Amino acid sequence: MERTLGLAKYAFASIFIAAGIMHFVRTDFFLKIMPPYLPWHLEIVYVTGVMEIILGICLLVPRLQRLAAWSLVAFLIAVFPANIHVFMNQQIIQAPPAAHICRLLLQGVLVAWAWAYTRAPREK
Repeated sequence: MERTLGLAKYAFASIFIAAGIMHFVRTDFFLKIMPPYLPWHLEIVYVTGVMEIILGICLLVPRLQRLAAWSLVAFLIAVFPANIHVFMNQQIIQAPPAAHICRLLLQGVLVAWAWAYTRAPREK
């Protein structure tokens, strides 16, 4: 189990690093999903991209794993309103309603996955 969780950590970190990079590659997409009640859309897209990259990298550093994991839990909760905004305005991302529901549920899976790394890593 420990080995599987360790391998999954690299996949999880890669997801965040890749997503963070995409904030700079596909900025237009991330701007499109920003809730209108938030200010400074472009700045928030860039800052959240940097945060995802940094937290993904820090998750792989044993000394920083717990802090990174708790930060990812908080981050995923903080960006959840954007997912709700897209669900409430499904024309933003053209997809079947079931896909939008899956997107919301996926956020819970990601929170649980991040939480799995909130315990101190075992010393070898």
